[in-house]
Amino acid sequence: MAKNNPHFEFLKQLTRVIEQAGSSMEQVLALSELKDSPSIGSSERVKQESDAVVMLQSAIELTQNPALPLHLGRLFDVTALGSYGFAIMSCTDLGSCMRIMRRYQTTLGAGPRWRILDHGAVLAIRTSIALGSPDQRRVVSELVFSQLCSSAEFLINDRLSGAELHLCYAAPRHATEYEQLLSIPVTFDQPHNQLLLPKALLSSPVRTANRNGHEVFLQQCEKMLQGRNKIENTSAAVRRLLLQSAGEFPCVRQTAQHLHLSERTLRRRLDAEGSTFRAIKEEVKNILALKYLANTQLTIAEVASLLDYTEAVNFRQAFLRWHGITPIQYRQQRL
Repeated sequence: MAKNNPHFEFLKQLTRVIEQAGSSMEQVLALSELKDSPSIGSSERVKQESDAVVMLQSAIELTQNPALPLHLGRLFDVTALGSYGFAIMSCTDLGSCMRIMRRYQTTLGAGPRWRILDHGAVLAIRTSIALGSPDQRRVVSELVFSQLCSSAEFLINDRLSGAELHLCYAAPRHATEYEQLLSIPVTFDQPHNQLLLPKALLSSPVRTANRNGHEVFLQQCEKMLQGRNKIENTSAAVRRLLLQSAGEFPCVRQTAQHLHLSERTLRRRLDAEGSTFRAIKEEVKNILALKYLANTQLTIAEVASLLDYTEAVNFRQAFLRWHGITPIQYRQQRL
């Protein structure tokens, strides 16, 4: 199974940029007062991230390039994310990529936690950077949003037409380089750090789409997710309960009661983990739909009923939204 190691990718690309500027990683480490590069694969996530930020700041000082994080983000390679990255790359469209991102981002371990919010005409990909000083948070925001924009452009092989970037800090002195490097409008002093994607852009086809390989990578991501959920968080507890209740899904109030929580506490905990009850229920329905269609002879109407859809047409529309094909087409592909 391909392992996800964005931390290693960061060090590799930072070394490349530093050397191109005529310096060395040894100089960065000396300036950072780090005896050695941060350990790769360490479970000390906070230490890894804080070390990486200090190194990035030292690299900026050494190269005298304040826009270095933006440039560094443009070099990001999605394949460095292992099975998670390949699952995204094998999606049929950008909207599917966003769903994979939402479900499996925790398999990466270190890094930002993205919330994906539906605002009608646009999809907001939002993150909150809480690590370090205001300057450090700005540096991290520049890096991760540059990576995000670059990855999305790579996937659809085009610019992100109609997209906007909102950032919650004041415009830095190198603000003009944001739009030059990211190719989208950027607005500062906003309530949230978020990339806004118009809904029309989500139907853009992914140039590396691979439906046969997609299912394999999804299975690998699911195994990694299950491994991370051995120490169960609230999202995992809700997911487990819904999976066990297939056919008679509890509502959010009943779920909270089962977990000995108030509904308000349940919603608050899920929000803190970047999820919602509705999103988890959709994920569970998606998982069960694939299982029923692949491993049973149930009719489409029977599968729809098991998944709590009052009409088969509603299930068909949901499946089409999840995978870009109908349940019948999915079954035919597996023959």
